[in-house]
Amino acid sequence: MQLYRGMDIGTAKLTPEERGGVPHHLLDIWDVTVTASVAEYQRLARDRIDALLAEGRWPILVGGSGLYVRGAVDNLEFPGTDPEVRARLEEELTLKGSGALHARLAVADPEAAHAILSSNGRRIVRALEVIEITGRPFTANLPGHDSVYDTLQIGVDVARPELDERIARRVDRMWESGLGEEVRALEARGLREGRTASRALGYQQMLAAFAGERTEEAARAETVRATKRFARRQDSWFRRDPRVHWLSGAAADLTELPQLALALVERPVTA
Repeated sequence: MQLYRGMDIGTAKLTPEERGGVPHHLLDIWDVTVTASVAEYQRLARDRIDALLAEGRWPILVGGSGLYVRGAVDNLEFPGTDPEVRARLEEELTLKGSGALHARLAVADPEAAHAILSSNGRRIVRALEVIEITGRPFTANLPGHDSVYDTLQIGVDVARPELDERIARRVDRMWESGLGEEVRALEARGLREGRTASRALGYQQMLAAFAGERTEEAARAETVRATKRFARRQDSWFRRDPRVHWLSGAAADLTELPQLALALVERPVTA
């Protein structure tokens, strides 16, 4: 979501001052009306990775969107699309809602249903489309653990009670920092019509509050709950990858975290 211009507070996007002069790539490249796709992100990310490697620089890929991470660094090819199938599924989504389609996905591909939120209609439609086009489960089209780059992966592990507390504090900071004003400004630029950006955590809930579907306080509470659910899915996704080196991100271990991460990076370099 940090690829979208103007989506700053809700995505915890680093300010230019916080970036400390370090070049950050692929931030603020899309309007909120643009529909994101992993295939397009793969093309953009690999162009930047290849250019940086050619300059003798080491790119650091940071984020928690598992499929996008794997799209950037792993041997992942994307099945094509079928406009008729997509249109039919999107019509069903409009008429029946994402819950009904998610139930169908749970029957066709339980693993995909576990990985995709029942509220994420766009990804559910895509999964069902791939299943119909290929005749195979959506997860069968995901890659094995085969990277196209020499990649070191580091995961930051935080125990659930502490993580839940951090999530609640983060959402409070979003509200206090003016998320409502940010969403209002983006709504005027087409956020409500953006198929990807409008579903971002915090933004979706705030738009619902503006539409009178819930109070802002209820929107805040739902953002906390939705973020906790998303964090559990992130954890489940990355735990399945044996290449990830897990380091503790607990408050008590934060001072040691940078040194431990650097030790992992330096080990293959000096070997």
